Amino acid sequence: MKRDRAPTSTTWRWAQPNVRTSVTDQHETAKPAAEERALDDHSEFWENRLDEDWTESGVGYKALGLSFNSWMYKAREEVFLREAGRTGVRRSSRILDVGSGTGLYLRWWDRLRPAEVVGSDLTASAVRNLRGHFPDSRIEQLDITSGTGPFEPGSFDVVSCMDVLFHITDDDKYRAALQNISRLLRPGGRFVFTENFLHRAQDRTAHQTNRSLEWISEALGDAELSIEHRIPHLVLMNAQVDAPWLWRKLWGGILRAATLTEVTGNVTGAALYPVERALARRLRESPTTEMAVAVRN
Repeated sequence: MKRDRAPTSTTWRWAQPNVRTSVTDQHETAKPAAEERALDDHSEFWENRLDEDWTESGVGYKALGLSFNSWMYKAREEVFLREAGRTGVRRSSRILDVGSGTGLYLRWWDRLRPAEVVGSDLTASAVRNLRGHFPDSRIEQLDITSGTGPFEPGSFDVVSCMDVLFHITDDDKYRAALQNISRLLRPGGRFVFTENFLHRAQDRTAHQTNRSLEWISEALGDAELSIEHRIPHLVLMNAQVDAPWLWRKLWGGILRAATLTEVTGNVTGAALYPVERALARRLRESPTTEMAVAVRN
């Protein structure tokens, strides 16, 4: 796939060993219907999590603490503003953010000075907090997997969905979410999102499914969306989901050990931040979350 990056950029990909590393590295086998339903319904999980912790930690890598997550989101902010500015946002643009959480992306979109930034979230607790913190913005409760809510088709120039899609564990609902996002975009509109874009078999847990680049690209195409470019959103400051099993476990253990307290988490975040910035600018791909821009055909 063609990347809209400088020719000096480097691709970060690990050679995948031809061995079975874990059950979750393999394609998922069939689950009983009751288990599928249990895994599929996450509204209560996110309701409780955001009601308990409406901070960067609540929407980020919770196990690493607030201090580290604050540094992580600082790194995310730089990448987001750099790439979002390339989506053609104008003073007349209308933007919808799906899964607004604590509202960080509402603030970042607003810095580009569009006509309107609309927020939405699956959970009532997030919507309540967002309306309190953004009294001049329209905030709606929306389950993007079940429809377009109160919004008219083709009414947005840009739709963003940041760190949300890989939490939709049901494949049919994932595809439905993309179809609904596509309906909300005008022709030629941009879809800005994050995903893990695995170069290996999909990996499923109770509240997250990491899908392959091939699968995601196909699902986007079925929704009349095509990726223009994608770049690292993070490199080292997140779980290494698209690296070999041994590195995933080793780096995850190092991060958790280094962030046992808020003090050590702050020191670790401050030390990794400049490295993260440099890697995100240099690399074409990442062993963790990437940011992508797709166009509505």
